[in-house]
Amino acid sequence: MILLEDVHKWYGELHVLRGIDLAVQPGERIVVFGPSGSGKSTLIRCLNRLEAHQRGRIVVDGIELKEGVRHLEKVRAEVGMVFQEFNLFPHLTVLENLTLGPIHVRGLDRRRAEEIARAMLEKVHIADQAHKHPAQLSGGQQQRAAIARSLCMEPRVMLFDEPTSALDPEMKIEVLDVMTELAREGMTMIVVTHEMGFARRAADRMVFLETGRILEEGPPEALFHRPRSERTRRFLEKILH
Repeated sequence: MILLEDVHKWYGELHVLRGIDLAVQPGERIVVFGPSGSGKSTLIRCLNRLEAHQRGRIVVDGIELKEGVRHLEKVRAEVGMVFQEFNLFPHLTVLENLTLGPIHVRGLDRRRAEEIARAMLEKVHIADQAHKHPAQLSGGQQQRAAIARSLCMEPRVMLFDEPTSALDPEMKIEVLDVMTELAREGMTMIVVTHEMGFARRAADRMVFLETGRILEEGPPEALFHRPRSERTRRFLEKILH
């Protein structure tokens, strides 16, 4: 589903990604974690060309992401992304926020778009919030609405960039429960997070990034109990205690 081969990214002289190699299979759930500044968010933003890599190859669902790629809109339609910020349009209702993409990108009529939007709001357990504006929702509800908005595009891959970092503990649980349900349904997911409980429950594989390199990767139980790298062990000790 996703292939990265020797991917490099610079911001001026700052070398942010340094030879990333990663293959993600359909239905696989990957948790990417690591210290601040390790390149986690840059990596995930490169997967739908919000950031352009300068060297190496990125292939998403058979389409290589490169300069002038003709099918970029198609890739972005297939790859849903949820950010730290909710990015909902404040002047639109939740339902209106969810129907924008299906109507204007996928070309659905409003009735069908609203049917899908209501089904996705049901999936994330906020069907009763459809006609409210974002400011009337809690942070957890807004993030669940943002997830539902991405799901309305019927993506084959979902990317999450620290989706619970701006939420209080109770709201985090709401969002993580929804993400866990998606994982159980077989959605291909790449999640940048330090929520190790979610990694334990839902991830097939964890990827530890440091200074733009993959230092270690493997199943959650292997990294939690038998990390090969001393640096991975020390980092996990800090975030688990």
